[in-house]
Amino acid sequence: MKAMLIQAYGEDAKFEAAEVAKPAVKAGHVLVKIAASSVNTVDTMIRNMGKELPLSPETPALLGMDFAGTVEEVGEGVDGYAVGDEVYGCAGGLADLPGTLTEYIVADAQLMAKKPSNLSMREAAALPLVAITAYEGLKRAGISAGQKVLVHGGSGGVGHVAVQLAKYWGAEVVATGGGEKQLALINELGAQAINYKTEAVEDYVAAHTGGAGFDIVFDSVGGQNLLKSFEAAALNGNVATTVTLCELDLSGAHFKGLSLHVVFMLIPMLHNYQRGQHHAILSDLATIAEAGGFKVVLDENRYSLEQAGEAHARLESGQGMGKVVIDHE
Repeated sequence: MKAMLIQAYGEDAKFEAAEVAKPAVKAGHVLVKIAASSVNTVDTMIRNMGKELPLSPETPALLGMDFAGTVEEVGEGVDGYAVGDEVYGCAGGLADLPGTLTEYIVADAQLMAKKPSNLSMREAAALPLVAITAYEGLKRAGISAGQKVLVHGGSGGVGHVAVQLAKYWGAEVVATGGGEKQLALINELGAQAINYKTEAVEDYVAAHTGGAGFDIVFDSVGGQNLLKSFEAAALNGNVATTVTLCELDLSGAHFKGLSLHVVFMLIPMLHNYQRGQHHAILSDLATIAEAGGFKVVLDENRYSLEQAGEAHARLESGQGMGKVVIDHE
């Protein structure tokens, strides 16, 4: 089968077309014919940094984590799937798990679920990593109806799902963005948009919470931006973030009694730890999507499997909005 491989890591790393053996299904797994996959920031980090990241595969590397496709064969001990089922998941592209930039994947049945019936393959392929991250962060922060929630980076891959899930679960949502298109999308998704470039934290906390602060801050920007999250959070509030690879002064969190939740959704894949949680989350996300709970925002450009390098470049350029998806068919 056709695959796009990385022979050596680094900023100049290129994807090269190659013929590789079609994988054989095994116990606990499902063979899926991939219809679409999507590009995440962690994919570009692996390509650029290689073994500087402990999660990078050995070369030649088959990258790509998210996929949507059709079940072709079901392994021993797997229940709930049948040949012909349309599925989606995040199941490869790191450590010893072969990725999705190819025609087929043998995926752990616990790292996938049946695709939302109202979403296309492209839309479903865009979801798993970012949607699981948004779901886990909000749930760990104790999301409930009536709360005031701030999402930093509300037009991004994780952020645009977090905004919609928080709305679906009954919260009042405010989200930050940095440009006209980003702010327009945030408003379209049902949140109140804040231009972080022109509005100070103190001002939007006063305007939207009467100065009390937000019950939950979901920070998909992270790093030094976490200091703004601490400032924006209410006393004894919750901050969930996806980016903490940094050194920070936690004094602001201490004096407010904040709970900080770090979301690293790759843990089940990397450590074979509680993988069934990802199946449960993806199944619930499918139910929410089918109920009209959120829509998926896709980048306007389309890419074939052979254009995997261009898809990576698009994400890295920062010029797009919405998830970058690769069509396999």
